[in-house]
Amino acid sequence: MSNTNFSSRWGIIFAALGMAIGAGNLWRFPRFAGQYGGTFLILWLLFLLVWSIPILLAEFSMGKAYKRGVIGSFSKAAGKKYSWMGFFIAICTLGIAFYYSVVTAWGMRYFAFSVENIFAEQSLGQKLAQDPQYLENFWQHITHGNWVLVTLHVASIALAAVVLIRGIQKGFERANKILIPTLFFLLILIGIIALSMGNGLKGLEYMFAIKPELFKDPTVWIQALSQSAWSTGAGWGLIMTISAYSRPKEDVSLNIFISAFGNNTASIVAGIAILGSVFALAPTEEAAIASLASGNFGLTFNAIPSLFSQISGGAYLSLLFFGAFCLAAFTSFLAMLELLLKMLSDLGFDRKKAVLWGAAICTVFGLPSALSLEFLENQDWVWGLGLIISGLFIIFAVAKHGIKAYKEKYIDADSDFKVSTPYFLVCMLVNIPIGLFLIYWWMSQGYAEYPWFDEKGSWNFVDTYSNASIVTQWATVIVGGILLNRFLYKKFTN
Repeated sequence: MSNTNFSSRWGIIFAALGMAIGAGNLWRFPRFAGQYGGTFLILWLLFLLVWSIPILLAEFSMGKAYKRGVIGSFSKAAGKKYSWMGFFIAICTLGIAFYYSVVTAWGMRYFAFSVENIFAEQSLGQKLAQDPQYLENFWQHITHGNWVLVTLHVASIALAAVVLIRGIQKGFERANKILIPTLFFLLILIGIIALSMGNGLKGLEYMFAIKPELFKDPTVWIQALSQSAWSTGAGWGLIMTISAYSRPKEDVSLNIFISAFGNNTASIVAGIAILGSVFALAPTEEAAIASLASGNFGLTFNAIPSLFSQISGGAYLSLLFFGAFCLAAFTSFLAMLELLLKMLSDLGFDRKKAVLWGAAICTVFGLPSALSLEFLENQDWVWGLGLIISGLFIIFAVAKHGIKAYKEKYIDADSDFKVSTPYFLVCMLVNIPIGLFLIYWWMSQGYAEYPWFDEKGSWNFVDTYSNASIVTQWATVIVGGILLNRFLYKKFTN
């Protein structure tokens, strides 16, 4: 078997799991599961079936059928006129990739931080007793112009390049076969330790408790959908890239269902581990809930180390957690970098040259996020929501063929396990208003003080969380893609 394809079904499944199981499983999912409990879990599973799996089925089948990168496969599926949509999908995911190496670098820095605390004369708990802002100050220090973090950003890209330059089987596939089981082992170990402590089981009670009144809260529905889309990789184009290396007769449906439910299993295990730790170590239930509500980065980089510092051996537990965080972030980044490499190979680059160019591009475009947390948060904001647009574009490509006809020709052809055609048809149609409503709802919340225009009436596109920033960056990519449409089709499909 050529090193340019996966050697087996498990090779592609592990790669899909590596793509899907990322840092969001450890920092984002536990927060929502703790805040909204079983109500969130029910809706999250619902959107796995309604939104994520149908879009992933479409993505996988495109990559498998056309064997190109995102732009090439999408252009062949949707038609020459719509290459710009494939361009948007690619840029959207690369926008995330350019800061995901920085997220990996955060994990590496906090892993080193945990090692330092093990051997330090003064424990982290003692440092926090003297200075309650110690962890917050450390976080601010490394996320604003810190050259150690910049070095780790470069190191994470270099490490990914070393893995991927070896090809698909010997590099990408082999790395995921080692890293994904290791990640699951670490998460299970943290969960067992957390549940064996005092109030650890309280975390499970909050995680699985169903509160019927929350079904009336639109925020819970939106967060459940966004978490499913983000975590599974639906709309990213990553599974389209991975499936381009699949074997000719690969079972589309079975691979997607195994990888999608495998990702959700990892999220639940992470939720048990994190919520168990939070409730076991927080002085009160109210304090535990306050920790969970501290935000994506606050929970991971401030609340968790602070909680672990309260127990004997907490530094070792912190080491396990950030080891798992590094693995999760790194395996997702591998898939993101591979997306770029596949597109470069479509342009005629050999593997070595594609890796060198891909690493250089990620290093340069990731540098602003390594130097500024505000820039990273803006990119997370813009392109994280952009994934919904990407998902709608993929639905459009399927609809152009006719949803039923597309499923029979591209999804069912080599699948022993077939999903119901009415199920796939209804989900595809329902997902259009769902996606449009999600974008409308998100923008209508007004997360910035001046969502569109600042106090002087100027277009507020430089604000981290403004709608103007989102629309400006999306429009730039879409207009650029439309202008380059003919060039994109010629270069990425021939």
